[in-house]
Amino acid sequence: MADKRDYYEVLGVAKNASDAELKKAYRKLAKKYHPDVNPGDKEAEAKFKEATEAYGILSDPDKRKQYDQFGHAAFENGGGGAGGFGGFDFNGADMGDIFGDIFGDLFGGGSRRRANNGPMRGANLRARVNITFEEAVFGCEKELEIVLKDECTDCHGTGAKPGTQPVTCPKCNGEGQIVYTQQSMFGMVRNVQTCPECGGTGKVIKEKCTSCRGTGYTSSRKKIQVSIPAGIDNGQSIRIREKGEPGTNGGPRGDLLVEVNIARHPIFQRQDMNIFSSAPITYAQAALGGEVHINTVDGDVVYDVKPGTQTDTRIRLKGKGVPSLRNKNVRGDHYVTLVVQVPTNLNEEAKEALRKFDEACGNRPSETNSEGTEKHEKKKKSFMDKLKETFED
Repeated sequence: MADKRDYYEVLGVAKNASDAELKKAYRKLAKKYHPDVNPGDKEAEAKFKEATEAYGILSDPDKRKQYDQFGHAAFENGGGGAGGFGGFDFNGADMGDIFGDIFGDLFGGGSRRRANNGPMRGANLRARVNITFEEAVFGCEKELEIVLKDECTDCHGTGAKPGTQPVTCPKCNGEGQIVYTQQSMFGMVRNVQTCPECGGTGKVIKEKCTSCRGTGYTSSRKKIQVSIPAGIDNGQSIRIREKGEPGTNGGPRGDLLVEVNIARHPIFQRQDMNIFSSAPITYAQAALGGEVHINTVDGDVVYDVKPGTQTDTRIRLKGKGVPSLRNKNVRGDHYVTLVVQVPTNLNEEAKEALRKFDEACGNRPSETNSEGTEKHEKKKKSFMDKLKETFED
């Protein structure tokens, strides 16, 4: 056995190491070199086996005593007992306990610790409120009606019939957890699960309270006031402290999360803190300029259109957008696209005025006679036409 490393050296502990130090050192190595953590790594597998063999000997008082006296020779020819991992019998060691801890850490299994029966905070509740576009911009107050649980006044939250108390769970003996053991290649592995009988509380109710049917809580519809802050956006939530599910074992209530649903506006569209819309202007207003009334969330505002404004011109109304959630005095802008409207229903007087306008602008339209044929203005003679007439004469 001269090729074997010293077991104390393998675990990295002193020869006078305590059982707790041995266990701590082995857990560290086992988690580092476990085959499931290092798939296909033969070197890691070998180190894992070496550490497991060392701990299997040193964690057993009798085998450790033999090893301290005779070294590896104490276990030659099966001196340590047949079977087990690497030729050693680990049944004397608490391998189930150690591997229960390791597997729990590696794979998210149950903990060996006792269930937490201390105060626990209640779960959060969710609700939704519908508001208008303007209410989202300026903020508002809303009232919600929801079902809330409260501690039963008859049993004071115990769930047991008045005059009685919950008793210790016989299945888990009040631990709140059940330990299952199973044989593996490393020995007995221990798996910890929440007790199905008491749900991890460690207590069961023999006689249930008739008012709450053993739940410890009663439900009722209550009205909750919700303050909607100015500038809130669609889909955001408002947190109302301690209006959720009641806590257990004296823990605080959870919160109420109210999601805001904003209705679409027929004119305005929103992007972050800015508002977008379009406004119609007449042809005369676009050409001559002048004042136009534009609808905003603050009401109508007067804007001076510049002469010669083209359709789809975008203007900015500074500070007419959505307030910031952090500071309602800081607001975005309102961008308005001006759309020139072409008249469709003109009377004869308006048509004649428009023809004169077009003619004055040098864009005289073609005229049509009673037969429907067009009368065109005489074309100016080209140089070639004049030259042709000269030779013909």
